[in-house]
Order: sequence, then C-alpha cells, then structure tokens
Amino acid sequence: MYPIVAVALAVVGSAVAQDTTPLADKRIPYNQIPYMVDTNNGPRGIQTGYNQCNSTTQGQTSLCQTAIVNSIDDFCIWGPQKPNSSIADTEGELVAWCTQPGHGTRVIPPNALTGVQFMQTPDYVQVTGRIDQVLINIADGDSGGEEDPHGADGRGNPLGSLIYSNAFPASGGDKTKLIQVIEWHNFLGGDIFCMKVCDPAGANAAHFCEHIFDRIGCMYNAPAAYQNGTFESCKGDNQDFPGVYTGSDGQVSTYSQPPESLGVISSMPYQPKTPASSQCTTFTSAQLYASAASLFPSSTTPSPTGGSSSGTRSGSGVGSTATGSSGNGTSSNGAGRAALCGGVLVAAAGVLGAVLVV
Repeated sequence: MYPIVAVALAVVGSAVAQDTTPLADKRIPYNQIPYMVDTNNGPRGIQTGYNQCNSTTQGQTSLCQTAIVNSIDDFCIWGPQKPNSSIADTEGELVAWCTQPGHGTRVIPPNALTGVQFMQTPDYVQVTGRIDQVLINIADGDSGGEEDPHGADGRGNPLGSLIYSNAFPASGGDKTKLIQVIEWHNFLGGDIFCMKVCDPAGANAAHFCEHIFDRIGCMYNAPAAYQNGTFESCKGDNQDFPGVYTGSDGQVSTYSQPPESLGVISSMPYQPKTPASSQCTTFTSAQLYASAASLFPSSTTPSPTGGSSSGTRSGSGVGSTATGSSGNGTSSNGAGRAALCGGVLVAAAGVLGAVLVV
C-alpha cells in the first residue's frame, strides 16, 4: 500500500472511531480538561459546546459545558443556548450559566435569582432556589426536566458535560483545588432549580445523586425550602436517598417511577422529608452577586441571550406539550417527562393542585 494512502486511511479510521467510555466513567483532572470531552457522533449528534473554558470564552454567547459548584456565591447551573427554549428539546446541548464571571461561561443576569439556599452535608452539596428562568433562556412556563452525567446512551445531558467543586474535603480548604464531580443531578423548570453534586469520595454518591427519578422533580430529588427572597448558606443533614421513604407503618420502601407511556404522574405515595439544617448565614442578593451585576447596565433589565430557538411549547401553563427539533434532546414530550419538575404536581391539563413548595 502506498504510504500516503495508508496515512489517509489511518486518519479516516481515527476520525470515525467511537469512544465507548460512559461520561460518568471518565476521570479528568481540572488541569487536563480536553477541548471537548465527547468526540462521538451518535444518534443524538455531537457535543455542541466545549470544555476548555477561560477568559476567551467568557460571555453571554459562551458554549462552555464545564460547570463549577463551590458555594452560594459561586455556582453554575445548566441552561439553553437560545432564548425561549424548552429543556426537553435542548437537554443534550445546554451550557453552563454561572453566578460569577471568571469560569469562561455565561453569567446568570442580576435579579434572575430570587431565592437561593446552599446546603453542605456530609455526602454532598446542593444549591436550590427560585429563578426567573426566562433570563437564562428557558421558555416561560416550561416545566423543565433533569440533567445528569448518564443518559440512556451514557453520554450525559448535556453531552460531554463536566462539573468541578472545591467544596469537598479532598480540596483541603484550598479554593483553587477543584475536584471532578462524578455523580450529580440538576433539575430546572417551573421557575425553580436544584443542583446537587455528590462527594466522589463518598460511598453513596450514586444513591444521593440518583438519576432514575427524572419525572418527579426537585422536591423529591433535592428536598429543600425553595423560599423566595431568602439567600442562605447552611450546614445540613443528608437527605434520604431519592425514591426511598419510610411509610406511616415504619416500613422502608423504594418508589418505582412509572414509564412515560402511562402518562403524567398525578399522585405520589409519599411526601419527601426535608433534612434538618443549621449554622445558616443569610445574605442579600447584592452581597452575593455584585460581580455578575457589574457586567450588566443597572438601568436595564437583561434580556435572554444567544439567538433564537426553533423549539416551541404549546399551551400557557406547566404541563404543556413540547414540540420542535432539538438535535440533542431525547424527549419529545416535556410534560410527561417532567411532570413534577419544580416541585409542582401537575396533570396534562395543568396544575392539579398539590403544590409541594411554597
């Protein structure tokens, strides 16, 4: 074989080679992050963003898919690239939106966060709260869904997404020592959010950051206060594993989530137990997010950024049906998938009446 042909075939072969390692099995030190973690091209397409994020990628059109969760004033959540997007249609291509500049990401606009609680427990840290989701490009009224590092194909949602934190003992109090989070979940929609990242050194990280209860939302996966107007950082007890509960008879049971084919989840056999918290420190939004506010003119209200979206959502309330092409989304029916996202129990026609958060 001619050498040039051999080289060409080798290049083609390497270009089509697929990395079969699941995202949750990849171990990537923070200082060794590649440009893109997911180089595959499968049924859900390619990774639409990148993982090497710095000052050159910082801004409201950033496609950074590496998130940071450190503290109440320094955390990221996932959000759409384009305005008026549904989570169900875009879950594979979401990007990092962060409270602080400096991570090479988009910045959550001032006044978007209307209440935040940061909770540090023995096995995980979580940040929960209320958000004007339109300001991070989530369509008004979208009931949302779940992001995690698994997905049916093992490529994660978003594809190739990474999360790091300095909040675990392995960092030794060194704020510059970021540890890769292996197990995490992030629910968004209904103007609330919850991001839980589990200590990779913990024996039960996969249980506390369970990823199989994607249809029952924040209140069942990350029970917390979700109070508007309150910004606090607390120590807390571990929650029960998501889906595990103790009945009135004292018997411990595990909830089995029904398939989407059976329709919207209209009732639950248990109410989640909110863990005890202590040593809470309260703040104002201005104290926490002054760096972010400095990036936006104080006299104007920030607008959704990043272009327009092809996805649409019919209906005006939680539980309406998502339509449109996502490229990387896995669900065509956001109402069925995220019937309890945001902690509000809904039926196909709208709110059923069992409000689980205040």
